[in-house]
Amino acid sequence: MSIFWKTLLSTSPAFNSPPAALLLLAGLLASSCQPHPSHSLMNSPERILTSQPVGHLLTNADVWSPDGEWIVYDVRSDAAGELFDGEHIEIVHSRSGEVRRIYSSQKGAHCGVATFDTIHPRVVFILGPENPTSDWSYSAWHRQGVLVDPARPGEAIRLDARDLTPPFTPGALRGGSHVHVFSADGSRVSFTYEDHVLATPSPGNPVGDGNQRNIGVSLLGIDVTASTNHSRNHSGNAFSVLVTSTQLNPKPGSDEIQKAFEEGWVGTNGYRRLDGTRQTYALAFQGQVITDGGQSIVEVFIVDLPDDLTRAGSAPIEGTSLGRPAPPAGTQQRRLTHTDRRTFPGIQGPRHWLRSSPDGSRIAFLMKDDSGAVQLWTVAPAGGELVQLTHNPFDIASAFTWSADGCWIGHVMDHSVCRTDTRTGRTERITPRAPGPESPRQEACVFSPEGRRIAYVRRLPQGAAWFNQICVANVPAGPFLK
Repeated sequence: MSIFWKTLLSTSPAFNSPPAALLLLAGLLASSCQPHPSHSLMNSPERILTSQPVGHLLTNADVWSPDGEWIVYDVRSDAAGELFDGEHIEIVHSRSGEVRRIYSSQKGAHCGVATFDTIHPRVVFILGPENPTSDWSYSAWHRQGVLVDPARPGEAIRLDARDLTPPFTPGALRGGSHVHVFSADGSRVSFTYEDHVLATPSPGNPVGDGNQRNIGVSLLGIDVTASTNHSRNHSGNAFSVLVTSTQLNPKPGSDEIQKAFEEGWVGTNGYRRLDGTRQTYALAFQGQVITDGGQSIVEVFIVDLPDDLTRAGSAPIEGTSLGRPAPPAGTQQRRLTHTDRRTFPGIQGPRHWLRSSPDGSRIAFLMKDDSGAVQLWTVAPAGGELVQLTHNPFDIASAFTWSADGCWIGHVMDHSVCRTDTRTGRTERITPRAPGPESPRQEACVFSPEGRRIAYVRRLPQGAAWFNQICVANVPAGPFLK
C-alpha cells in the first residue's frame, strides 16, 4: 500500500466497521471483485483537469468515453454552473488535461447535460431552441436531444423528432426531452419528458391530461419524418415514445403516480425475472404517489420494456390533443417500494438518479434511515425486501454510480469523494475531507469504465472568483479487508 493511502487511512478511518471476519469472508467469496495483478495505484490521488474561468458541469452518469480517456461536460457562464445558459460541449483528456470543443450552439440556443454512449464514441446532450421567441424559449417542454461524434465536432444529429399539431406523428414527441442516457448496448436512449401541447392550454385543450413529467425512450436507427405545418416541428433519427403512465390526480393509497423522473437502465443485460427468464430492457425510476393520508412522496418504480417500441397499445403512442403519448404495447409498470409507514416516508436525499448494479440484481437509491441520516439502500428489480446498504453517521451527499464490476458505489459524503463496498456496506474516503466551498459537489460522482477513477466537480479559486472545475480521483484497485 502506498504511503499516501497508509496516511489517509490512518487519519480518515472507514465510516462504519463491520466485524473483520465478515469483511474477510466477503472478500473471499467475491472473487470477481479481487484486484487484477496488473492493477496498481497511481502516484497522485486527485487531479484537477480544467481551469477555464467558467462553470463546468458533469452529468450524473456516463461522462467517460468508452475507452476511459475522455470526460464530457458542458460549460456555463456562471461560476457555479447553475444557469442553463451554456453554448459549448467539451471533452477533456483524463490524463493530459487537453480540452477539445465538440459542439457550439448557434442562433441563441443553449446546450448541456452531456453523456457518452458506453460502446460507440458518440455523445448525446440537450439542445434548447434556436432563435428563441417570447412564446418559444427554453423550458422543460422546449428542448431536444442531439448526437455528436467527437471525431466530427460541430455536426449535430437530431435524436427525437417533434410534431406539435394533430394528427401527431408516431415516433415523434410533442415537447422536450432531458438527461439522455444510452442503454448498455447502445441501441436506445432514455430521457425525461414534458409535453408542450398539454402545458399550453388552448380552446381545443382546456385541461386534458395536463402536463406531467414522464420517462421516454428513443429507439435508434429508425428515422421519423415530422410534418412541416409548424415552425418548431422537426424530423429525427430515432423512434421516440413515452414508457411510463401518470395520472393528473392519482388515487390516494394507490400505485398511480403523478410524475415519473430520475430513471436508470437496469443491468447491462437487463435482469432475471422470478420465473428465471430474462427481461432485456427495463428502467427503474422515481414515481410520485399520494399516500392514504394525502401526503405526496416518492417511491421506486420499474417499467419493463418490450424489444419493439413501435407497436401501439390501447391508446395512441403519438398522443391526442387532450392526452399525452401512451406507452407502447408490452410495457409493464410496477411499484417496488412502499415506504409510507416509515419514520421518514419516501426516498430521500440529494437529487439522484436510480442506478442498477451491472448484473441487474439490485437497484440502488437514497433514503433516510430511522435516525434521519441519508443512506444507500437497494431493492431487487423483481421485487422484495428493501436492504439498507450503508449505516454511516453522515448523509450520502451526491448522485452516485456503480463500478463496472459491481463491487463499489462512488459518491460524496462528509466533504469527501468516497466509495462504498456493495457487499459489506463499508464506506471509505477516496479524497481527504474538504469542508467549505471546495467540497465535492452533489451533481455527479462517476466511475470510469475500468473502475479505477472517479470524475466529479469541485468549486476552486481562480483569482478573486471560484469556478466549478472537473476533477478525477484515483481509487485503490482492490478491496481493503481490514
